[in-house]
This record gives sequence, C-alpha cells and structure tokens, in this order.
Amino acid sequence: MTSEKNQTKKFTAMLSAAQEHLATNDPVIKPVIVKYGDCRITPHTDYYAELLDSIISQQLSVKAAATIHGRVLDLFGGSVPTPEQLIPIDDQTIRDCGVSYAKISYIKDLAAHVLDSRLDLEHIATLPNEAVIAQLTSVKGIGEWSAHMFMIFSLGRLDILPVGDLGIRKGAMQLYGLDKMPKSADLKLLSKKHHWAPYESVAAWYLWRSLDNT
Repeated sequence: MTSEKNQTKKFTAMLSAAQEHLATNDPVIKPVIVKYGDCRITPHTDYYAELLDSIISQQLSVKAAATIHGRVLDLFGGSVPTPEQLIPIDDQTIRDCGVSYAKISYIKDLAAHVLDSRLDLEHIATLPNEAVIAQLTSVKGIGEWSAHMFMIFSLGRLDILPVGDLGIRKGAMQLYGLDKMPKSADLKLLSKKHHWAPYESVAAWYLWRSLDNT
C-alpha cells in the first residue's frame, strides 16, 4: 500500500510539472488549464479488463456499451472473465449479450494473445512506446487509437499525442482558431510550435476538456 501511495504521489507531481510546463510555454492552452483545474489522468493496472472493455465498447454510446459489457460480466458471475474462461464460451452465448460476431472474434483473439504472451501484460508497462503499440495492435480490433488511449489512461504515459482522435482534432481546431480540423501532421506541428513535449498526453487531455466533455 505504501508503494502504491508513493507511486500515486510521484505521478501527481508529474502531472503538476506537466501543467506548469504547458501553462508556461503555451498561452493558448493556459486559460484551459486555469478553467478546468488539475489534469485527472489516473493510471491503473487492470490492463486486461481495460482492453476487453475497450473492444466491447467500440462504436457504441456510453450507455449501450455499459449495458452490453455488464451482460458479458454476468455470464461469469459479475466478474471479468479470465482468458481461460473466455475462449471456450460459445460465440452465440456472447452474441446474445449484444456483442457483434466481429467483436467476439476480437476479444477471443485478445484472450489468446494474453495466454501465449504475445501480448505481455505483465511487463508491458516497462516497454518503450513503439513496442507497446506493436504488441497491442497485433490483437484484432485494437488499432493505433486504442493503443494510444491505453497508454495514456492505463499506463499513464504522458508523452502520447493521439493524432487520430476526433475530439483532439476538433478541440485543436477550435482552441487554436484553425480553418479546418488538423490532420496528424498538423497536430504534430502544433505540438512542436507550442512546446507540448514531453507532455502531449496532458495537452490532449486539456484539448478534450476544452470541448466541455465529461
């Protein structure tokens, strides 16, 4: 418990440093930081559960995703199924929960990758960014966007710029007065111009918040 508290304290200090860096170097994002307060990225270690949920929730509303995810958990007594439990379950049983057949193949592929350590969740937090992305995107249904979200919100990586995120692009367009939503290359140039590095994840969080999203 003491170790967890120390890690939390260390991460909070990193977030504070990130906010100070951005407020000092980017006068455009500074008022957003003042308005919305401290960045609330909260990393955790429930990696498998997070990835399972993210696949099930793809392209669904928050409410629909929560309902379907809950039905899947109910198949396993309300708990997240282990890879060993998930793989043998009949596809139709999961389909009856509202999960598409494509997503069923994705979550079972996730389980298989975890079981044979092609996706090494035990050590993934120690890997460099590119290696994390490579392992995650080897799973069906997990693309670069999902990998970026995992790295920010699960691993707590503060140097991730999720260039494919629609909210980030929209927030950047509005906040920086751009004529159209920026493409990946444009976002990278914006980051360089306004000195977001090495805290692009925190800059992204404030871009989301600038849209008044909860």
